[in-house]
Amino acid sequence: MNRIITHAIMPSMIAAMTCAISSCSGTQQISYPEAPKDTTVVDNYFGINVADPYRPLENDTAAATLKWVEEENAVTEAYLSRIPFRDSIRKRLTQLNNYKKSGLPSKEKDGKYYFYENDGLKNQSVLYRSETVDGPAEVFLDPNELSEDGTVALTGVYFSGDGKYAAYTVSRNGSDWSEIYVMDTRTKELLPDHIEWAKFTDASWAGDGFYYSAYPRPEAGKEFSNANENHQIYYHKLGDTAPDRLVYEDPAHPLHFHTAWVPDTEDYLFVFGGGEGTGESLMYKSLKSPSAGWTVIESSQNYNINPVDVVDGKLYFTTTKDAANRRLIEVDLNRPGQKEWKTLVAEDSTAVLEGAQMAGKDKMLLTYLKDAVNHLEVVSRADGSKLSEIKLPSLGTVRTVSDKNDDEVFYAFTSFTYPTAIYSYDIKTGESKFLKSPEIEDINLDDYVTEQVFYTSKDGTKVPMFLTYKKGLEKNGKNPVYLYGYGGFNVPLPPGFSANRLLWLENGGIYAQANLRGGSEYGEKWHEAGTKQNKLNVFNDFISAAEYMIDQNWTSPDYLTIEGGSNGGLLVGATVNMRPDLFKVAIPRVGVMDMMRYHLFTIGWNWASDYGTSADSKEMAEYLLNYSPVHTIKNDGTPYPAILVTTADHDDRVVPAHSFKYAAALQAADTGDAPKLIRIDSKAGHGGGKPISKVIDEYTDLYSFIFYNLGITPDKK
Repeated sequence: MNRIITHAIMPSMIAAMTCAISSCSGTQQISYPEAPKDTTVVDNYFGINVADPYRPLENDTAAATLKWVEEENAVTEAYLSRIPFRDSIRKRLTQLNNYKKSGLPSKEKDGKYYFYENDGLKNQSVLYRSETVDGPAEVFLDPNELSEDGTVALTGVYFSGDGKYAAYTVSRNGSDWSEIYVMDTRTKELLPDHIEWAKFTDASWAGDGFYYSAYPRPEAGKEFSNANENHQIYYHKLGDTAPDRLVYEDPAHPLHFHTAWVPDTEDYLFVFGGGEGTGESLMYKSLKSPSAGWTVIESSQNYNINPVDVVDGKLYFTTTKDAANRRLIEVDLNRPGQKEWKTLVAEDSTAVLEGAQMAGKDKMLLTYLKDAVNHLEVVSRADGSKLSEIKLPSLGTVRTVSDKNDDEVFYAFTSFTYPTAIYSYDIKTGESKFLKSPEIEDINLDDYVTEQVFYTSKDGTKVPMFLTYKKGLEKNGKNPVYLYGYGGFNVPLPPGFSANRLLWLENGGIYAQANLRGGSEYGEKWHEAGTKQNKLNVFNDFISAAEYMIDQNWTSPDYLTIEGGSNGGLLVGATVNMRPDLFKVAIPRVGVMDMMRYHLFTIGWNWASDYGTSADSKEMAEYLLNYSPVHTIKNDGTPYPAILVTTADHDDRVVPAHSFKYAAALQAADTGDAPKLIRIDSKAGHGGGKPISKVIDEYTDLYSFIFYNLGITPDKK
């Protein structure tokens, strides 16, 4: 398989690399490995010549790249191994993560309740089932048994209409590639049905089989880097050894995604299209008539369309079409034209309609996002009128499970100092019942507080931010701050709990989470204000968040750390290049760092709706070039913060070449003596499904690097 093999680092290699590092007191002088380089590589974008000397690092299986990866990891490990409190951080993180975690229960087609649970330090959560919601449970599927090191993740389970079978998807080593297996729910025996090279898929059952999405089998050796094209929908019939039936493809648009959905009545097949705009197209056909053609509900991909259900021949869905904050639509599938759309719940100008679900025979649950926190309402399915609001414990985030055939609703609530708690709700009586929440030993969460502040960005826009810290913390300008952001792809950052974050908080740190433009906190307008040639708004929002923390005397640049992953890695890289003076430490994780070529790898082309591409126009190419992290690193002696880049060998979302080229360019530039290191994980991907052992390893290294470069020794527990 195509992967970068990070060989075990031998003690002799560590010793050799350590010799290149001066005393751990104060700044370390590091001798970085020489990266593969080709100074003749120059690309031309509408007359703009752009050098790309580290192009050889895009070949992640080349011998020279593999050698560089090994050497970089050795340098990073040598640096981290000299930090005296690294082991105590690992021990404390292990303690903090060792608590029982429970997921939302759902009642499936076999009448049993299914839920995920982790008794503490299992690499992957186990799927259990029980006859009653609070009765004794048995293991239904344990993904920890699928690999010795926990690197096989269970990514989805889909039950057949009669409840006899369950198709489930797994991911190996963090890759986006999926395999589909099928098991008998009564006996838990695995059927011979097995599908490889599926991607961005579920399993939508109809009759004695299911629909799924896949790409053509990739070229050997390029499974994790080549562009993905021609996403297709297939139907797999249980027990059939013949090739699966191709149901839908669109060769005229090879960069589109296609997702199948069959409502539980199994009357219709819906196909959603994506990849071109910011939303989804939608069409459907009858499954009762073999000759039925496709009927289009929305042809463009300019609007979000999220299905709820089909009831009595009527489709319910939420959409941003003519409603930037989303509205709830009911449409008769016999008359699906947009003139026939019935607005059941109109757009709310002050809150974003995040989701909707059927709840009992005549009600629906609506989840709203207002100022980046959730609210939960019950409405009438007949006319959309509000019936009640489910009161939540505090400012936080809620997830729900409900069904039109059941009055029993389940919801999970979490916040920064509130581990995920599970509740049931009776849709008839309106009563909530607490079911369970975890207990974390050796820490009192009541000692910490969260507040929401609003600061002013460069252009005058008010931006919300959450601050979590220990009660009684003084504004003395010396508090360590961990500032996190994302700012893209309509992704909001609501409150959420992290056991790993507790280590930061108990050592006097402030966790700051900024709700930057580019997300969905205030609907599609907020999203669009952080896209394409508005992207600088996102970086300015992040810089203004840091300036706010300094101006309010919470901290100073000597105590400020910034972190972000994926699009947030781009955020960190671009922001550091713009304002290196503001930060002491920066952690860009699995980031999009080469904005001129990102669209040429795996599914990078799908991000064009947020970024634009260097092929769009001269103006767009210039805009991207002016903030692309790889291309805008200063090389004039300007001191940069200490930087730890992270990536992984199986990241086929944001390929590791981004981080490789960025780290190589950083290490070659004149940016002062603070360390510029890269941590390249093995048997890992973009982050999804990562085993807890690897999560603890990663946060051990991140916190060790951060505290050490802030000059802080964390308390031992």
